[in-house]
Amino acid sequence: MNFNESYQILQSVILLKMKNNLAEDLFYHSIDHTIDVGNQAVRIALSENINDEEDLFLLKVACLYHDIGFLITYAGHELEGCKLAKLELPGYGFNEKQIDIICGLIMATKIPQTPLTPMEEVICDADLDYLGRDDFKTISNLLFQEISKRGFVKSEMEWNLIQIKFFNQHRYFTNTSKLLREPEKNKRLEEINDLI
Repeated sequence: MNFNESYQILQSVILLKMKNNLAEDLFYHSIDHTIDVGNQAVRIALSENINDEEDLFLLKVACLYHDIGFLITYAGHELEGCKLAKLELPGYGFNEKQIDIICGLIMATKIPQTPLTPMEEVICDADLDYLGRDDFKTISNLLFQEISKRGFVKSEMEWNLIQIKFFNQHRYFTNTSKLLREPEKNKRLEEINDLI
């Protein structure tokens, strides 16, 4: 299996499927988020000395599939993403062991996150990387719009209280994210606290 070639093909197929079928009001769980998670996962993995070609390939494929379940459902999308991976990936030459690793990576991102392996820690940190970044407010607003549209929150005050609770429960798992994102995440939390 040529990992690079296989990934390019899969990326084209998955992103096209998402572009054509994702609900337009998925402002946060969008193609942009999927691409961002993939980029952050590779960056974190390499920083954590996860550089085996097959490991990186499986990680990137899991990033493509981690939110694909939104095509089917909002709640429980991780499990649906796994089902799609199990259905589709054998056709691309993936074996059962590889698919199990990919499903483990997808399921680790379910909130609350429960990574069991270093690669699962990487995808979890990549999925919530924005919590400790300069573009936090922009991305957070997209999530607020998305869940407001679904009636999960009714006001910005309620959203800020949810965010404070989430921030206090969340933790980064990799040393890379602890060093790079944790200090900024703490600043974001202070900023939200100041709004209350």
